[in-house]
Amino acid sequence: MIAKHSRIVDRALTRLKLRQLRLLVAVGNHGNIQNAARELSISQPAATKMIQDLEIDFEVKLFTRTNRGVVPTVFGETLIRHGKLIFAQVSNAAQELDDLNEGNSGRVVVGTLLAASTKLLPAAIAKVLRDRPKVAIKINEGTNEVLMPALLSGEIDLVVGRLPSHRHRDRLKQEKLFEDRVTAVVGNDHPLAQVKSLPFNQIKPFGWILPPVETTMRRQIDQFFISQGQYTPPFAIESVSYLANRAMLQSSDWIGLMPAEVVQQDVDNGYLTALNWDVPFGQSPIGLTYRSDNSLSPAGQAFKDALHVAAKER
Repeated sequence: MIAKHSRIVDRALTRLKLRQLRLLVAVGNHGNIQNAARELSISQPAATKMIQDLEIDFEVKLFTRTNRGVVPTVFGETLIRHGKLIFAQVSNAAQELDDLNEGNSGRVVVGTLLAASTKLLPAAIAKVLRDRPKVAIKINEGTNEVLMPALLSGEIDLVVGRLPSHRHRDRLKQEKLFEDRVTAVVGNDHPLAQVKSLPFNQIKPFGWILPPVETTMRRQIDQFFISQGQYTPPFAIESVSYLANRAMLQSSDWIGLMPAEVVQQDVDNGYLTALNWDVPFGQSPIGLTYRSDNSLSPAGQAFKDALHVAAKER
């Protein structure tokens, strides 16, 4: 087994070409060798030969032919994933060199979920820029279902927010920063805004603003609704846009379920009202996720350290 691994590594180091990896990624994207060959401006026979050479070198079958084209095998998916990561790292290296050439002290791309976007992330950015005023920072907002694949492929350096509870954890490192809870919030003129103590039955008639179905929090909400006699909301809107959520809550009688870290500032400033209902679900760790210590640039490492400091000072 060790001998086979060494043999494949030797072949990869001496014979593997970036053009072959580009072809693999293109075939994976198109599901078709002809279209992938056209993208790389090579003939289809040449593309087929390149794939066959890779299969010989790695001693595995990379694609399976179907009536609609080709589908990556588990080996093909693995090599495509690593190929994307290699190209992302090359792109990141080029970007970092360009930043340094323009006088910037590195670059970091951060993915953020709603729970980290209002207080933790701005505080960490401020700390990084005090020490590295020329560092280039890019923020991508989304759900774990969008951000984690981008993290695995190298498009994002680290993700900040609610830690994923099941998928992706085996291939990534996670560090907990603090525990967050869920708060039910409404507009200040909501009929329940000033009610001292609320049972869930009194909340049932109203509509809800909920996170998307693929999120951990939404799964917890759905399980709670089921436990309440298969409760179905009169209507529900799915949204991860906090600005839209706030505007809808202020102009309607709907109820929003959001991380306390996100809404606390608006509640303190009088823009929204927290319902007097203890939400019986949703407490979860807020933290950061990244590929490995070696994957982080100096700017990325500095950002990770700043997040830990910001979490302690919150």
